[in-house]
Amino acid sequence: MCICLLAACSTIDCPLNNGVFTAYKLTGTVTTLADTLTISTDISDGNDSVLINRDVNVDSFLLPVSYQRNEDTYFFKIYNKTSSTTDTVRVEKDNKPHFESIDCNPSIFHTILGVKYTHNRIDSIVINNANVNYDATKAHFHIYFKSASN
Repeated sequence: MCICLLAACSTIDCPLNNGVFTAYKLTGTVTTLADTLTISTDISDGNDSVLINRDVNVDSFLLPVSYQRNEDTYFFKIYNKTSSTTDTVRVEKDNKPHFESIDCNPSIFHTILGVKYTHNRIDSIVINNANVNYDATKAHFHIYFKSASN
């Protein structure tokens, strides 16, 4: 009598969430934004989508990246007790398909090509890490805010 045993294993580790995010770190004189921050983006149907809603004491944040657009637009609205201010941030990027395995859904990784922004409360934004992939532990952007009194 012969007992044959067939065993198969797979080394496929597909990511559970194949979305990627850009990491922003507050730097400069304002390292924690005490005012209330709401960030929205322009989605393809012409409406805005709120990504961060009324966050306070922010020192860093993550924003999702669109898969196919060459430029993402974000609206940073900052509220304090007496007023609100909005800055627009435009991130230009190159989109590259990334395949882990034929059995996994493809991801889109990005290379940041440039950033443009208004200067109401944002003083400047510097690209710190241009490669956007699954690793959002290193800030992609250093963002410098003006103090509320400026």
